[in-house]
Amino acid sequence: MSKLDKVRIGIVGAGKVAQTHLKNYAALDDVEVAACADIDEAAARRSASTFGIPSVYANFRDLLARSDIDAVDVCLHNNYHMPITVAALEAGKHVYCEKPMAGSYCDALTMLQTAKKRGKKLHIEFFTLFSDETRAARELIDGGELGELYHARSTGFRRRGRPYVDGYGTPDFVSKRLAAGGALYDMGAYHIAQLLWLLGNPKIERITGKTYQKIDMDPKRRRASGYDVEELAVGFVRLAGGVSLDIVEAWAAHLDGIEGPAILGSRGGIRLRPFGFFKSYGNIDVDGAVALDRARFRWENLADDGAAYASSQAHWVAALQGRVDLMPTAEVGLATMLVSEGIYLSERLGREVTGEEVETASVSTAVPM
Repeated sequence: MSKLDKVRIGIVGAGKVAQTHLKNYAALDDVEVAACADIDEAAARRSASTFGIPSVYANFRDLLARSDIDAVDVCLHNNYHMPITVAALEAGKHVYCEKPMAGSYCDALTMLQTAKKRGKKLHIEFFTLFSDETRAARELIDGGELGELYHARSTGFRRRGRPYVDGYGTPDFVSKRLAAGGALYDMGAYHIAQLLWLLGNPKIERITGKTYQKIDMDPKRRRASGYDVEELAVGFVRLAGGVSLDIVEAWAAHLDGIEGPAILGSRGGIRLRPFGFFKSYGNIDVDGAVALDRARFRWENLADDGAAYASSQAHWVAALQGRVDLMPTAEVGLATMLVSEGIYLSERLGREVTGEEVETASVSTAVPM
């Protein structure tokens, strides 16, 4: 594809997440959303009307059959990701898929293997990799300001933010049949991927974890949703090179907050939310505030390809046009699935598990399409 060609995208799914993707595409000059498909054709038509999408389909395979569509954006529940992604790759399309990569590690591996076999790009929607905080952390790490990285913390917190049972979203978000997991897949995928990316995506050696569903909820909504996923997940991961990662992801917890994600190095440390940079010079400890807005201005105006990293969608379009290399979001996504499924396996077995055990134990959770 030429750098001058406008990328033509078909989007599969017309729910809440798709609206965010469509808004981001609408802000870009180099992309056209040519078609939308959803089993709820009325929802697809509403999206088409709002964003000026010319074609609507009730069957995603009709969208895949079009030769004028370069790439497909998959915006459906987790257990649909693998079947639709593989179908799109086999149809000769590049694929951008929502997080988490799939409902299970083995399904995510199938996606990545298919993309490589077909020679197509596969991008996973980790907006956290394109945040000002991540870009600033990456620059400091690459500049050697942290020294040897040895520990990181991945956290996410909501006081009472469980989908559906706490008042927003649909029951599908809290159903293992469609979502495969709860807080760990919904929120944790963003945060774990962010930390793995900053650590250099090291090999995952051992994982231990625990999940919980303890806080009361509306009985009618519990019954209506069949709520069977976790509201809180915690874990500890041993990574190659003696690096470690601890994880806390809460959809609901009786606290006023959980301290934000961080990275520790031998020469300095970073807190990602709110952003802070910490170093010591002799007897002097320095707590550094960073002007992220000024950094973003320079990234986007001084670097030749800076705008190609302004958002996940902007990067995707730039990569399809050949203006930049695609970041390894699929590889990071696969590692994130290994960590997440490792926490679930550790919970079931009541012990620490190895990365190899998770790979062997993983089974498909995909819903046939």
